Amino acid sequence: MAKSTRRTFLTVSAAAVAAGVSGETPALAAGLGHHSPSPGLRAILREIDPRRIEATIRRLVAFGTRHTLSAQDDPVRGIGAARDWIFAELQRYAATSGGRMTVQLQSFVQPVSNRIPVPTRITNVVATLRGSVTPDRLYVVTGHYDSRVTDVMNATADAPGADDDASGVAVIMELARVLATRSPEATIVFAAVAGEEQGLYGSDHLAQSFKDAGADIQAAFSNDIVGTGDAHDGTPDDPHTVRLFVEGVPTSETPAQAAIRQSVGGENDGPSRQLGRFVHDVASNGQTGMRVRQIWRRDRYLRGSDHISFLLRGYPAARFTEPRENFAHEHQDVRVENGVQYGDLIEFCDFGYIARVARVNAAALWSLAQAPGTPKGVVIDTTQLTNATTLRWQPNPEPDLDGYEILWRETTAPDWTNARRVGNVTTVTIDLSKDNVFFGVRAIDRSGNRSPAAAPQPSS
Repeated sequence: MAKSTRRTFLTVSAAAVAAGVSGETPALAAGLGHHSPSPGLRAILREIDPRRIEATIRRLVAFGTRHTLSAQDDPVRGIGAARDWIFAELQRYAATSGGRMTVQLQSFVQPVSNRIPVPTRITNVVATLRGSVTPDRLYVVTGHYDSRVTDVMNATADAPGADDDASGVAVIMELARVLATRSPEATIVFAAVAGEEQGLYGSDHLAQSFKDAGADIQAAFSNDIVGTGDAHDGTPDDPHTVRLFVEGVPTSETPAQAAIRQSVGGENDGPSRQLGRFVHDVASNGQTGMRVRQIWRRDRYLRGSDHISFLLRGYPAARFTEPRENFAHEHQDVRVENGVQYGDLIEFCDFGYIARVARVNAAALWSLAQAPGTPKGVVIDTTQLTNATTLRWQPNPEPDLDGYEILWRETTAPDWTNARRVGNVTTVTIDLSKDNVFFGVRAIDRSGNRSPAAAPQPSS
């Protein structure tokens, strides 16, 4: 029988599970906890330059306003000038890629709709770094280059948008610059999107374009308001933390899926929640200089960002944002009132902090692209009443695949506590009751790179 369809039987005692050792020493059992960056990733992280990030933000702020409804044909002011500059810069980075990176202007006309009073051309600037091994597997990272002031329809006032969201655009552009000279195994897409402040229009179009093409997007990240660890409101600085918002119940959940979840659980095991665990694992370390604080929500109260466009279409997605916002510096007219400076000004940005956020993104994207893809079609056999658990999944396509790990944890535990290597198989039976723990499956390549986990769905 082919290796990919062999069945493996594992025996794990209940006492071992309770002790968290699974019949092995904890270190051997799990391969859990923080991963040390590879030499290649360390080199990437070292190349991320806060001075270049500062230069990018200063240039974007200098366009005066980048409001979606602002001028598109003025060479020095407005969203059109910003669009053309971003496109030219990304083309310059692509020239160093040996043909692996391509850059396009993705334009469409948004009809009259909420916050769009007249038909308006909206343009995303998209750089694609094609993967060398599994190019059809995609990872997307976005920042939005449009800006606004207090009146969301005011397209003429100065709207510097330094933190919201020149900071996020600077992150994706610096990532594109550094990674253009590398050859990831999977494809990475760097997108500066527009129309976010008017209603996520640019990212909505981008995500739908991918969906229409049947793209296999296994993660999408939005960088939105990542400009500083200092809220400038008298609270203590938190310069080494970035928040990562990750939903639990999928936005795209169907009524049938909801019925299953309500029966057997899984609120903390959706694809985005697994993505959050992965990012925390690979990007909270001394090399990034950051702690990734997972917030188990889709986004903040009353707010949203471009990752939601991907969640709506069933793609795993999450949002990076600074640890504590100062709302006097977001969505505000530039002014001084009662001695308080309002406006999204560059003086409130910390370029070293933004560089560390870029390193977190780089660690996440590179680790995802170099690892095998997340296992697909993972199911848990529910055809009979038994205290053993049988898991099945589809074989991964990567040529350097080494095998898989079965993960499990108590239903009350926030993260995986146990793991067991099972070889290059696609069916395994383990002597643990599926009624008592949560399971996951992840893929491993010959270099030890691990994918995010996939939680099983019941199947007959």
